[in-house]
Amino acid sequence: MDMEYRRLGNTGLKLSVLSFGSWVTFHNQLGNDTARACMQAAWEAGVNFFDNAEVYAGGKSEEIMGGTVRELGWPRESFVISTKLYWGLREGPNTKNTLNRKYLMHAIDGSLERLGLDFVDLLFCHRPDPDTPVEETVWAMSDIVAAGKAHYWGTSEWSADAIEEAYEIAERYSLRKPVMEQPQYNLLWRDRVEHEYASLFERRGMGATVWSPLASGALTGKYLDGIPGDSRAALPGYEWLREHILTPANDDKIRRVLQVAEELGCTPAQLAIAWCAKNPWVSTVITGASRVAQVRDNMGALQVIPRLTADVIARLEGRA
Repeated sequence: MDMEYRRLGNTGLKLSVLSFGSWVTFHNQLGNDTARACMQAAWEAGVNFFDNAEVYAGGKSEEIMGGTVRELGWPRESFVISTKLYWGLREGPNTKNTLNRKYLMHAIDGSLERLGLDFVDLLFCHRPDPDTPVEETVWAMSDIVAAGKAHYWGTSEWSADAIEEAYEIAERYSLRKPVMEQPQYNLLWRDRVEHEYASLFERRGMGATVWSPLASGALTGKYLDGIPGDSRAALPGYEWLREHILTPANDDKIRRVLQVAEELGCTPAQLAIAWCAKNPWVSTVITGASRVAQVRDNMGALQVIPRLTADVIARLEGRA
C-alpha cells in the first residue's frame, strides 16, 4: 500500500502518516552505516518526515541525520526534518532546561550547524519551562521562524493550558502561532491526546506528531517474560520504562494486542502503530528502529490501518 500523507493540523504542510525518528537509537544503538540504511529504507517506503532533537545522543543524533541526508543526496524540498530545544548540551543557568530567549537563539544555530542545514521545517519546545514567561518563549520562537531558521514551531509534552496561553499570546501580538504538539501516544498512554488536547485539535487546529507508538517496545510483547539485555528497557537511564510501563496492570492490554495481531495476521508492532494512525487528530506517527528489517516491518502498518474496524478497535481497547 502506498504511503498516506496528512496535513499537519490546519497547516498546508503534508507529512507521511508514518515517520522516522532517531530518539535513543542514533549513536547510542546505531552507527552511521545502519542509521543511513534505516533512513533509506524509510524513504523508499514513502516517509518524508524525519524527527530529531538537540539532546538526542548529546547532539550526535543531529550530526548523523544531517550527514546521512547529505550522503543520500535527497533534494531539500522533498523531506521534512525537525529538531527540539529545551534540555541543552552544556551545564549552565542559561544552557540547560530552559526556553529563555538567549538559549533558544543560541540553540537553533547549534542544531542547524550539526544538521548541516539552513533551516529545519519543524521546531519544537521540547518541554515546558516554568521559569521562563510563556510570552518570552513565544516571541523567540516566532522570531526564529521569521528569520527563516524554521518553518513552523510547536511544543512537546506541554499542558493544554500552556499551549492555549502561547496561542493567545501569538494572536494578541500577531506572532507566529504554535501549530503542532508532539505528545506520547499509544494504547497504554492515551488520556492527553484523546481528552486534554481535544479542544486544541478542534478549536485551534493543532497537528499531532505522536511518539512512542509501541510504548518503548512494550506493546510488541517482548517484555512480558522479562527484560532482554539488548533491549531499550535495559539501557541506563530507562528505569522509568521499567517502573511505569512494564507493570502487571498493562500486561492484559499487551496480551490483547498480541491476540488481535495474530488474528489479523500482522505483527503486534504493526497493529499498535496502525491504531495510533487511526486517530484522525494524529498527523504522523513517529516510528523508530535499530535495524532495516524493523523499519520495513513498521511500514507494514500501512496495510493494517484500513483493517481496523470499529469492532477491532473496541476489542483492542478492552471495550468488547
